[in-house]
Amino acid sequence: MADFLIVGAGVIGMLTARELAQAGASVTLVDMNDCARESSWAGGGIVSPLYPWRYSEPVTALATWSQTSYIHLAQQLLEETGCDPELRLKGMFMVDVDDAEEALSWGQKFQRPMERVGADFLYQKEPNLASGCESALWMPEVSSIRNPRLGRALRRSMEITPNIELVEQSRVDNLLVEQGHCTGVKLKDRAVYADNVIVAAGAWSGELLAPLGIELPVEPVKGQMMLFKAPVGLINRVVLMSGRYLIPRNDGRILVGSTLERVGFDKQPTGEAKESLLETALSICPALEQYKVEHHWAGLRPGSPEGVPYIGAVPGTDNLYINAGQFRNGLVLAPASTRLLADQLLGRDPVIDPSAYQLDRRI
Repeated sequence: MADFLIVGAGVIGMLTARELAQAGASVTLVDMNDCARESSWAGGGIVSPLYPWRYSEPVTALATWSQTSYIHLAQQLLEETGCDPELRLKGMFMVDVDDAEEALSWGQKFQRPMERVGADFLYQKEPNLASGCESALWMPEVSSIRNPRLGRALRRSMEITPNIELVEQSRVDNLLVEQGHCTGVKLKDRAVYADNVIVAAGAWSGELLAPLGIELPVEPVKGQMMLFKAPVGLINRVVLMSGRYLIPRNDGRILVGSTLERVGFDKQPTGEAKESLLETALSICPALEQYKVEHHWAGLRPGSPEGVPYIGAVPGTDNLYINAGQFRNGLVLAPASTRLLADQLLGRDPVIDPSAYQLDRRI
């Protein structure tokens, strides 16, 4: 029987397993699909909240800690597994922002490098942007990561770590609770037991806790994205405009995203969204019209009030914990979220004050 059982093998579930295993614990990791194939695969990989000053301080605290740690994490994973997560330290432009003064005040308060730049600077860095942009906010330290490759590297890390057991393609029917203690999970064909259980199932987390009388306000929020097969250098940095973005990859491919749709657990891409994303992409970089749309897909984010995740013990049931509700910032907040939970589980001093994320204060 493992020390910990984690339900959900996305980036957050795998990073949690990694933290616990490195501390010497035995971990079983269970997922209904393959590792990192839900929102971890479907997102864009910007290592910053979009318009970060519009979030509350609990999100900023997690994001600030995570952004620094990604540099070390990406290098460690490459050396450990041979899989390169492709962390790009190229910065982010936010074009024609209405509340720029508020943004600059936020950057100064939280010591986040940010400056207002004019059209000359913007077009010098990104000459293929649409004409007519007058100004932008420039965050030179914002990075992006190729999330499918991050997922691949983390899965390989799970495989080669002897005290981690992977159980993929196994949906959890329900949590097992005896006399107020969570003892494991029930799969279709068997029960799996552990001393402690962690729910990190993204948009599905609320469904697992509902039978315990916990009304977790985490809901699926659909996001659709597209990928262009473009040449290297067409766009070199993340560009955010009117709430949507372009994200370049090392091989030149460019992502455009994303929609926000509250339609339950529907993950079907739609023609309407495809047209809207195409319009967005061409409005930011007209030259993309020359290149093929290679892929169009949808994923489900774990939406939560103000995007503040739930991290910590589940009230009313001993040995049961949660790490879910990161909404649009799952990859951004993952390193800090998982470190914070591991600190609590292992009795260490937490890297961030845990009170803002605890369930018993918020539901």
